[in-house]
Amino acid sequence: MNCLHRLIRFSLFASCLLPAPAVAERVPHSPTIEHHQLTLEVRPHSHQLIATDRLTVAGGSPGRELAFSLAPTLRVERIEDLTHCQDPCDSSPAVAFGRGEAPDRPDLQRIILTHPPAPQADGSIRLKFVYQGTIDDPPRDSRNLRFVTPSETAGHIGPEGVYLSSESQWYPDLDESLATYDVTVSLPDGWAAVTQGTVQSDPSRWVVSMKSEALTLVANRFVIKTRAWTAESGQAIRLATYLFPDNAALADEYLDASARYLDAYIPLLGAYPFSQFAVVENFFSSGLGMPSFTLLGGGVIKRRYTQPYALGHEIVHSWIGNGVFNRVSQGNWVEGLTTYLSNYYYHELIGDEVQAREQRRLMLLGYSVYVRPGEGYPLRKFAQKRDEKDNAIGYQKSAMVFHALRQEVGDTVFWRALKRIPAEYLGAVADWSDLERTFQEEAGRDLRWFFSQWVERAGAPELVLSGFRVQSSSGASGPGSAVEATIHIAQGDTPYRVPVELEFVLSEGRTQRVRIQVIDRHHDVVVSLPERPSAVRLDPGYHLFRRVARSEMAPMLNLYVTDARRTVVLPTAVSSGQPDTFGDIVQRIVAQEMAKPAAQRTILLQPGDFSRALPAGSLLLLGDPREHPAATEALRYCGDRLRFIEGGFTVDGKTFEGAAKALLLSCRRDDHPGSVVTLLYGVTPQALARVARLLFFYGWQSYVVFDDGAVVTRGDWEDTMSAEVRIETR
Repeated sequence: MNCLHRLIRFSLFASCLLPAPAVAERVPHSPTIEHHQLTLEVRPHSHQLIATDRLTVAGGSPGRELAFSLAPTLRVERIEDLTHCQDPCDSSPAVAFGRGEAPDRPDLQRIILTHPPAPQADGSIRLKFVYQGTIDDPPRDSRNLRFVTPSETAGHIGPEGVYLSSESQWYPDLDESLATYDVTVSLPDGWAAVTQGTVQSDPSRWVVSMKSEALTLVANRFVIKTRAWTAESGQAIRLATYLFPDNAALADEYLDASARYLDAYIPLLGAYPFSQFAVVENFFSSGLGMPSFTLLGGGVIKRRYTQPYALGHEIVHSWIGNGVFNRVSQGNWVEGLTTYLSNYYYHELIGDEVQAREQRRLMLLGYSVYVRPGEGYPLRKFAQKRDEKDNAIGYQKSAMVFHALRQEVGDTVFWRALKRIPAEYLGAVADWSDLERTFQEEAGRDLRWFFSQWVERAGAPELVLSGFRVQSSSGASGPGSAVEATIHIAQGDTPYRVPVELEFVLSEGRTQRVRIQVIDRHHDVVVSLPERPSAVRLDPGYHLFRRVARSEMAPMLNLYVTDARRTVVLPTAVSSGQPDTFGDIVQRIVAQEMAKPAAQRTILLQPGDFSRALPAGSLLLLGDPREHPAATEALRYCGDRLRFIEGGFTVDGKTFEGAAKALLLSCRRDDHPGSVVTLLYGVTPQALARVARLLFFYGWQSYVVFDDGAVVTRGDWEDTMSAEVRIETR
């Protein structure tokens, strides 16, 4: 994220605050804003903002140029110097200023003035900006094929709602400022504003006592529900929901979930940094985390967005990202750590090892699917999520790197070091080097090699097992005697230093696991076992961050999405130009092609185009495959896993019947390793219509069966990610 995106935490995502320790305070080397006192009038129906900002600037020197950024649609009427008197005062002189463009952002204006004299001992000055204008950028749907970002807007004031974020540049700012805020908002009757910090007895006023990178303000016609709550730690926290009337009945569900996650993370990360946490409904699609509240779109609210990867993720951001900040020029570590603690670790914390393992598996898959060999970049260079590759590196790889760090230093050291980060950097900036120093100090040893390998190096380990041999141990005899198993592990030309777990398959379903350290390109492992094994598996628990070959993944829609060669087999309705349930899918695929002209190409195969030779790569079959000869031919790759019956279908031996049933199914193309055939089929057009719009949300399983748009079952045909190797026979 650059400085204009710095507050938005995906998922993405006050009085009685914990003060940041003095050692963490940044000594300003250039002018920065320390405090904003904002008085606002917001007029939704005319998109207008009328504002006064009394701000305190520190760290500058008289005569030096000050260049404030501000949205180009806002016009400054006057600037006054309040340094020498208390406002209001008739004697405050006007300050001459000019306007210019931001060199790196031509869509922004710069308000440029000369630093006035500063009689205070600390050299600070107080300025009063009076300005007004419109902010009217209606939200647009994300241009990505799959959801990875919220609807796109730089900020909007309108009758449907108000959203003003750091991207809106709705108040004057100096680059890299960390400020506190005092905000009073005037709105039409029936409207309420929500921002960071603590709401006062006058609900139009909010106070932000802890320094923050930027201020986000939202407003709408909310139904407000609050709960005075005390955490198990004894900390008092105000919980709140700001929901639209249609969703107001869900308030208690969100309040309960908020309390549950706060109780889970306070012991790990220390006292909650704010006096309140609020769930706020947004008028456009979003899942954003801001200090002391999360902003969720109405559709998300309806879907009960209370899972660990959802609401839990935004709550962890209260400490990591919205309490402790990062500068994107030094790398964005906060998304990876937040993902590790919420999307993954919460399952481990509550003892759900099955789901914890599944999350590790999906993180490996996410990286291996969306980051092709040679196309990655170092974790230190991740700034913000713009597409799935960024997501795979900055969220999924980063989360697994924190998992690797935990395995390297051990649980006691890891959790002790982790708790130090908000304790030392709350309200301040930390980067990868600060994390490295903290973990080194707690571990009592040098970890430079670890951060160099995992944070500063692009790519991922690629491990190959081969040469699995077994021989009897010296002096042993008989079928149940001890044996020695030898397996060869190979890496690429520049090997990684990694811990590797091997699982040997014994008789009657028993297994034995060993953990070894691999540092060379070639490594022979010799293991003593109580009996002759039948096979060995690599990393069966998915604890090692590594690249998984496409040919080792279970077939799924996302292999189609990321294939270099793709074909859409069109049903008759689409090919003839008639409106149908697949139109949106085809349009989105075509739009993706136009947005990335150098990326993979997609062939649209009409029913009359088939010449009995299927195109190479992956195929997406839309509709009834019996209506298209190419689809009929392609479906042979599924063998007997799919069978059509009257009014339904059979998947892997299970029958599903009824007009509301639909199916998303993928099968491997053995003649094209890494490619798949994917079918989207519905018993009726109505069943398909409920699934097609969200098709690309269901890309990680071999089959998903729907009933009236809801998932009733899902699964994989096979999973060879653990790279099982059988004993060599001679």
